[in-house]
Amino acid sequence: MHAEVRDDLDEAWRRASLSGQFIGGEAVENFESKWADYCGTKYCVGVGSGTAALELTLSALGLGRGDEVIVPANTFIATAAAVAAVGARAVFVDVDPSTLLMTAEILKQAITRRTAAVIAVHLYGQPANMDAITRAASSAGIAVVEDAAQAHGACWRGRKAGSLSDAGCFSFYPGKNLGAFGDAGAVVTNDRALAERIRSLSNHGRSHDNPHRHELVGSNHRLDALQAAILSVKLKRLDAWNAGRRRAAAAYAAALAGLPVQLVDTAPDASSCHHLAVVRMSHRDEVRDALAAEQISTGLHYPIPCHRQTPFMTERASALPVVEAAADRILSLPMFPHLTDAQIECVADAIARALSTVARHEALFALRAANATQM
Repeated sequence: MHAEVRDDLDEAWRRASLSGQFIGGEAVENFESKWADYCGTKYCVGVGSGTAALELTLSALGLGRGDEVIVPANTFIATAAAVAAVGARAVFVDVDPSTLLMTAEILKQAITRRTAAVIAVHLYGQPANMDAITRAASSAGIAVVEDAAQAHGACWRGRKAGSLSDAGCFSFYPGKNLGAFGDAGAVVTNDRALAERIRSLSNHGRSHDNPHRHELVGSNHRLDALQAAILSVKLKRLDAWNAGRRRAAAAYAAALAGLPVQLVDTAPDASSCHHLAVVRMSHRDEVRDALAAEQISTGLHYPIPCHRQTPFMTERASALPVVEAAADRILSLPMFPHLTDAQIECVADAIARALSTVARHEALFALRAANATQM
């Protein structure tokens, strides 16, 4: 990916070093404008990370102690940690078994008089059904925030992730579809007042028209100019890179057909950017070890759900059977824009061999057990 834009990246570095403007300034303003346009929103505020984007948004919405925020339990812990950081309480919910995303029906069942907001997580690159979720939230009078950290360029019914709620929060961690050369993030919104409050909170509470006046108790979550310049360069290739990921996802579906492997479904109205290629299978850990032995890297997103993590063990969480069952079965396969059909076939063949080996071992164990019983 970087080889495609190497010259432009070098030029971005040169301009940043010559300008001497490393915090804020033209490079940040340029990227904010481009990212807002790309997402289809009026405003974008660049911040230091995806986690900061979530925290600042919840704080700017006025959430705090006594408030509850509904969060799907199968997300990176930063989603829930942002809720705790503003003093609110995360209420964890289950997800749809086919997409592993929260639904409006699940949301409705979790809303109480203390519910102030919901964070819809676009997991693995696929947007949740935001039409239904926003209708349910509007009926209850609660705010909707998108955790779009894995959904750069993904769409729901033709509208970009991040533009489907009160505010969309993005991470530009290096491994994302649009990744910086370090930590970076952004919030997009159509609410001018919300954008201004987020910008102020991210910059020590400064007033937008007087840098010496601090109207809020803020902190330092600003976007570096160099990261903004790098993101502007890479944004030009994002759609093409996402197309490469979609092609790879389709190739995986074909290569894995017939194996006892369950892919995460894509809803008919969704266009996933396939940040991750996640499958579910029995004997996940044995298969993963077998792939590693063949130098095929895999990941786990996420093997311990948030409601089972130590900081949140005391939070109220009803039975979440889909999340808990998936946590023991999920496996993230190699996924990047330039993945070749031959590489995908290699992965599929390795999975088939691993599952066959496991099946033989199970059959042998069962035979031995039966023989031992007859003796």
